[in-house]
Amino acid sequence: MFYAPDIATTLTLPEQESQHAVRVLRLAAGDALQVIDGRGNLYDCHIVTAHQKRCAVAIDGITPMPTHWRHNITVAIAPTKLMDRLEWAVEKMVEMGVDRIVPILTDHSERRALKTERLHRIAVAAIKQSLKAVLPVIAPLTPMADFVAGDNNAQRFIAYCDPALPRDERQLLAGTYDAGTDVTILIGPEGDFSPDEVTAALAAGYRPVSLGDSRLRTETAAVKAVAAIHTIDERVRVLK
Repeated sequence: MFYAPDIATTLTLPEQESQHAVRVLRLAAGDALQVIDGRGNLYDCHIVTAHQKRCAVAIDGITPMPTHWRHNITVAIAPTKLMDRLEWAVEKMVEMGVDRIVPILTDHSERRALKTERLHRIAVAAIKQSLKAVLPVIAPLTPMADFVAGDNNAQRFIAYCDPALPRDERQLLAGTYDAGTDVTILIGPEGDFSPDEVTAALAAGYRPVSLGDSRLRTETAAVKAVAAIHTIDERVRVLK
């Protein structure tokens, strides 16, 4: 499977995809291949010109491939100090299914600058590997207050660990999330959200949740939250 966001108009694979098709896989003129555009369409194509930089194709058919969930899933996550951990989280969240990943700048963030180009490439590889045709949005680093102010999803949750805040206020995400509804989950940095950030989020309508009794790393918490959402959605579909 190949990714070409403008395939419908250019009929040409991007350079990196062209190299993979022609140089690595040794595809030639006439060979069939499938291309996704990241907007929910799968194109059945065949190669017209097997050029290593500009592989030209003809489109034989188009199949809509919407996401297997029908609501919006947004994860706002404070970037980890070590980028490989954030990259792993992005890969796994995209494989499971997510619509938007928003890196957020928090009071306790250790990483205060972020380039998202590599995260975008990881997301592209993940949708190809998991046979999806919709590419999630990877947003630029956004101050948490700005994100919270602009978030309109019907369900909004904040997961935190601060022992100074009453533990009984938090319910398990698995017991709080209403299946099939647009949802946002806020995941804090290694040092957790600050009390002021938690207070502001709750005032904005976010509900406090726990992801279980274990204290999780930031990247693990994000992946567990997405997994919980999909598991609940799948169980509801099975029981209907």
